Amino acid sequence: MSSSDILVLVKANLGIVSAATVYDDSLIHLIQVSEEEIKREGVTLDYRSSADINLIVMYTSWMWRKRDADTGMPRMLRYQLNNRILSEKAKTSALAES
Repeated sequence: MSSSDILVLVKANLGIVSAATVYDDSLIHLIQVSEEEIKREGVTLDYRSSADINLIVMYTSWMWRKRDADTGMPRMLRYQLNNRILSEKAKTSALAES
């Protein structure tokens, strides 16, 4: 999935429904930052996976919303990240054992 496809999903998640592209540059930058942060957490992103795309959309949307209020990461997002990290570690250790 391309960055422009992810941008459409992020805008929908944030409720940005106008055809205006005023926020596009900022949102594209946040998408890139989100991908880097998720990778820093230890996740290898698969851009063919709906779950990974959803993780990027949720992370980017949270980053956009937290600009106004310095809130911590939502529990739902932390849960998704932890599950993704643990499932990747489990696959790695299963491959190492075989």
